[in-house]
Formats: sequence, C-alpha cells, structure tokens
Amino acid sequence: MTTNFIHAFKTNIIEQYQEQKKWADDAFARCDDRTFFATLGSDPNDHTNSIAILVKHIAGNFRSRWTDFLTSDGEKADRNRPAEFVAVGNERATLMAQWEEGWAILFATLESLSEEDFTKNVVIRGESLSVIQAIHRNLLHAAHHIGQIDLLATALK
Repeated sequence: MTTNFIHAFKTNIIEQYQEQKKWADDAFARCDDRTFFATLGSDPNDHTNSIAILVKHIAGNFRSRWTDFLTSDGEKADRNRPAEFVAVGNERATLMAQWEEGWAILFATLESLSEEDFTKNVVIRGESLSVIQAIHRNLLHAAHHIGQIDLLATALK
C-alpha cells in the first residue's frame, strides 16, 4: 500500500465515522425521553431495541473494539455484551456519556494509527483480521445500528 492510499483511506474512514455520529446526534436531538426509551414492539419479548439500548450497545462495542486496538482482542474480557441489551437502570445522561466516551476512544485510536499499523492484523473474538478489515467491519456495524436509531427517532416521534 502506498502512503497516499493509506492517508486517503484513513482520512475517509474518519470522515465516514464523523458522518455517522452526526446522523445519530441529529436523531437524538429529535427525541424526547419517551422516544429515546421506546421500542416499536409492544411485547417485551419481541427483542426490539430502543434508541437507548442501541446507544449502550454501540458505546460498549466502541470501547471494547477501539481500546488497545492493535494489542489486545477487540472483545474485552470486562465487556458484558448481553447487559447492553437490558433496559433496566438506563438513564439518558449516563448513556450519552458512555456514547461520547466510545466515540472519543474510536477517534483517538484512528488518529493515532501510523502507516505501518495498516499492514498489521488485529484480533476480534479470537479471529485475526487485517486492520482494514476490522475498521470496515466496525464501520458497517455502527452504520447499521445508526440507521436503526434514525428510523426509530422518526417512527416513534
């Protein structure tokens, strides 16, 4: 890979994450607390997620994936992924603080990546991926859930 390609890739990936964050933040601005915590389903066993749950999940994913990105498994031992999908005990301010922390970790890590880092592999849930694969996988995961957030903000308003 050439220096120009890596620089362009890194710049574009950061821009894509910034755009995703802006879409989500714009959706949050359209939500009162009722909308933030509501789901589309009326049955608590239907496994539909609220915006609050999606915020908690994305924040947990980012903290886990982007902390020590190059040196430890992206699924941290202290992450309790199933708890991210439990609505009990959530407060909007707390969830939004976790959201901002996750994004801060992501952006700091992306900014810190050197040209050489893009030739490395990382491990996620025991699977070795190239840095580029891991970044794309995470961006697609985030974009999927941010699309859900945007839909919920519109549909539940």
